[in-house]
Amino acid sequence: MKKWIIMLLVGVALVLSACGGNESASDQAKDSGGDTITKAEEVFQNNCAYCHGSDLSGGAGPDLTEVGSRYSKEEITEIIINGKGAMPAGLVEGENADILASWLEKKK
Repeated sequence: MKKWIIMLLVGVALVLSACGGNESASDQAKDSGGDTITKAEEVFQNNCAYCHGSDLSGGAGPDLTEVGSRYSKEEITEIIINGKGAMPAGLVEGENADILASWLEKKK
């Protein structure tokens, strides 16, 4: 009987933790290493890191470590949404594009 109750409680905890709803731009997530990361960093890692490097140092795409000193937030948003050079358009859209542009604009 105790095992059944423990399993039920664990199941309920899992279900409730999955019902977190929509995260706002200021919400934070945990990465696989347990470090706290921002929504912008999560969007970057999921959509941009393959070409720009997980540390923004570049690779197939250009280095973004100081992108904010070259472009304004609006210009970065434009590039994210419409692409530039070999970068395709539409990889990140809507609110996520704005969140990502705000984060990248601070890289100076």
